[in-house]
Amino acid sequence: MKKTILISLLILSFSCKNTTESTINFTTKFEKTAGTETPEYQDIISYYEQLAAEYSQISLFSFGQTDAGKPLHLVVYSAEGIYNVDEITTSTKNRILINNGIHPGESDGIDASMLLLRDIVQNDSLKKKYANSLIAIIPVYNVGGALNRNAHTRTNQNGPVSYGFRGNARNFDLNRDFIKQDTKNAAAFAEIFHTINPDVFIDNHVSNGADYQYALTHLFTQHNKLGGNLGTFLENEMRPEIEKSLQEKEILITPYVNVWGNTPEAGFSQFYDSPRYSTGYTTLFHTLGLMVETHMLKPYKIRVTQTYELMLSTLDFIEEKSEKIKSLRANAASEILQHKTYPITYTIDKENPTILNFKGYEATSIKSKVTSGKRLFYDTKKPFTKETNYYNNYLTEKEITIPKAYILQQGWHKIVDRLKNNNIKFSTFNKDTTIRVQVNHISDYKTRNAAYEGHYLHYNTTVSESTKKITFRTGDLYIPTNQNGVRYLLETLEASATDSFFNWNFFDTILQRKEGYSAYVFEDIAADILAKNPVIKKRFEDKLKKEEAFAKNPRAQLDFIYKNSLHYEKAHLQLPVFKIF
Repeated sequence: MKKTILISLLILSFSCKNTTESTINFTTKFEKTAGTETPEYQDIISYYEQLAAEYSQISLFSFGQTDAGKPLHLVVYSAEGIYNVDEITTSTKNRILINNGIHPGESDGIDASMLLLRDIVQNDSLKKKYANSLIAIIPVYNVGGALNRNAHTRTNQNGPVSYGFRGNARNFDLNRDFIKQDTKNAAAFAEIFHTINPDVFIDNHVSNGADYQYALTHLFTQHNKLGGNLGTFLENEMRPEIEKSLQEKEILITPYVNVWGNTPEAGFSQFYDSPRYSTGYTTLFHTLGLMVETHMLKPYKIRVTQTYELMLSTLDFIEEKSEKIKSLRANAASEILQHKTYPITYTIDKENPTILNFKGYEATSIKSKVTSGKRLFYDTKKPFTKETNYYNNYLTEKEITIPKAYILQQGWHKIVDRLKNNNIKFSTFNKDTTIRVQVNHISDYKTRNAAYEGHYLHYNTTVSESTKKITFRTGDLYIPTNQNGVRYLLETLEASATDSFFNWNFFDTILQRKEGYSAYVFEDIAADILAKNPVIKKRFEDKLKKEEAFAKNPRAQLDFIYKNSLHYEKAHLQLPVFKIF
């Protein structure tokens, strides 16, 4: 673990009072401005420093660095107080991690969390209610974006008056960086996440897209992808019970309205949170993930208030279901391994939608006042409730057999760093060792034409497999799958997986041949290869007969012989990841 420091003001908390009375006014900027403004970054941190100094139940830590050159802060509530990181790691309490400001313009969770912790420490009944909870909050995840403050970039958003920017200090969208960890923010988050090992994770956001009656929508991690008993629990107990709790508070909530280029009543699918996203990443370690998406057009005060209530409802649910959640999480890795196979790509089940009584607004197409075309118009004076198809079930499209272990050849330092950051257990060979393994070659893939988060992402990747004896060198990595991070390994080391290390360009050097040949020289060598290798010769002749384009392409013919000879380099298209079954 990197050095983790306790903010110096915490020293004062040992002697400070621990009552509902306070000598400091903890009224937030949000409250002082009648729900129209959110504080600046340093004011947020100062608020928590003072809260930690005043109340022994609040601790403030810093982890690592962010791309903005500042540490990532973590605020922790525990009834008895937390004074060092080891106490977090060893705590048996219900653990919840709340992330705010991943997109600092979406500041609802920042303000709601400030209110939440203040209200808990100042209210004896709430302290009693959450006595068995360890509540950890990242006040602002995207520090660089928070410092880049403005009042204009959230074009569609109804408040607050000013806010931070979506991109971080290096213009990364941090909610696309969890699995690839290009940023220091993501590395610091991994340290925080594995220190806490949360039972439940909440990430607070604000949506874009269609208009509708709801100020609050939820994006629970996709239950089929989470899988097993944990996925069933999330879909059949956690989601409906939190929804019910909010309904009892007279707060409307619906699944995140994943609609682009259409209107909601036409039907929409559940958002598929692959591991690049926060909830997709956290569920790799069997944490129940929930993304909050308030609606951009609703007043800021309402959005913050409803985010606050959703967090309380979630805390109540965790208290009630504590033992079951911990049991499901403890058994999740062994449950995956017992299945022998693991799905790595999915497709939407169009035949089995869930029916929502969706509360929307009538939409029409009207003449634009700006352009020569037409525009979409939602008439808020014409609300409706309609049965709407919600496609929240996914089917396995491709699955792999889970190996006993992976072997990663040494030298791939960025991957080794990420394995370490995510507490993946591995050993290294202490001598050269020959093992029969599955060898994997990239047989096909496509690449995006435009840059995406610093990468030209691969997709539709397929792999060809063969079995060979390979001699591994001293220092190569042996990575068993029988560990808590099994899903992390399967989602990153299987090249066909959506957010695999291959698809994120970590292995791109294998795609380029480093050696070649001059055709006029290789002609004589090729003739000798065919004369001495009847198997290659027959395959060559069969291909000439069956494929007209090949028969008309002398260069392709010569290349076929080259690729099937000993002259062709073994490293081309061969992944440095091998499997043991």
